[in-house]
Amino acid sequence: MLPTVLVTEVIRSSHQGESHGGAHLVNLETGEHTRVLDWNEMEIDWSGRGGGRGLRGIAFHKEHVVIGAGNELFIFDREFNLDGSYPAPYCKDCHEIFADGDRLLITATGFDSLLEFDLVERRYVAGYRFTIEQVRLQTAKGPASGPGVVARRFDPNASGGPAMGDTMHINMVWREGGRTLVCGTGLDALLSSAPGTTEGLYRPVARVPRLTHNCRPYRDGVIYNATSQEKIIYASRDGSERKVLPIPAFPRERLEHNDLPEDHARPDFGRGLVATDDGKVIGASSPSTITAYNLERGEIVKSVNLTADVRNAPHGLEIWPFA
Repeated sequence: MLPTVLVTEVIRSSHQGESHGGAHLVNLETGEHTRVLDWNEMEIDWSGRGGGRGLRGIAFHKEHVVIGAGNELFIFDREFNLDGSYPAPYCKDCHEIFADGDRLLITATGFDSLLEFDLVERRYVAGYRFTIEQVRLQTAKGPASGPGVVARRFDPNASGGPAMGDTMHINMVWREGGRTLVCGTGLDALLSSAPGTTEGLYRPVARVPRLTHNCRPYRDGVIYNATSQEKIIYASRDGSERKVLPIPAFPRERLEHNDLPEDHARPDFGRGLVATDDGKVIGASSPSTITAYNLERGEIVKSVNLTADVRNAPHGLEIWPFA
């Protein structure tokens, strides 16, 4: 039995006055899908191909649905009635989010940062700015000095915080075993904090290619969207590929707005990923298509396409937890 998933999307290269994103519930078993949010908020950053457009990372907290947008966090009830919106001065270009109990971690990609949000008190409580610094490292040959990624805490509610900057394009955050893990399209490794903290030196725990999305620990390895290769890859921590899942390709003549430059909107762009311990892998790709795989066989089980418009690019993807 395949699950129902919630997927958010960004309509890349959309213009002011147009809908620029939304969210869909997709029943992968029946193929039925419903657009539950149509995002046409006009007071956003319209620069670039993505900018402040659309809806992005997804998390769930008790009876609520939490969705990140360009510089704001939205909380809905399970019927998608808006229950609160929470802008933040250091939340530019939000990508993935992750709920760890009553705390939410938010990737603030435009500030090379993570933000921490208290889901009970509904307020931002901490920020963490990532920089590359010279640090002392323990190598096979002994202690040495070299570049490392370090997170420094700041107050997300005060002025004088970090300047805008997107040097690593941190787009993924995960919590596991008391550690915070991050990755991004400008990094060649999945990075982990020390146990019990989000600050300090982040050490590589798995090698991954650059230009990946949705990288996360999986079993004893990692799984990620190798977006530039149009594949989902399950790999060992040393980077060796174990399983490769193809992203569905569409004949270009069937697509709408296929004349846009590829740096603005392109088909087969993979972003959004769910992987369960029992081998279900679900990925999303443009134009908005949700695909379920059998990991062990490396095969597509079901694929549901929502539109032929190549501008519709999925972003967040999660299994719907409510009956």
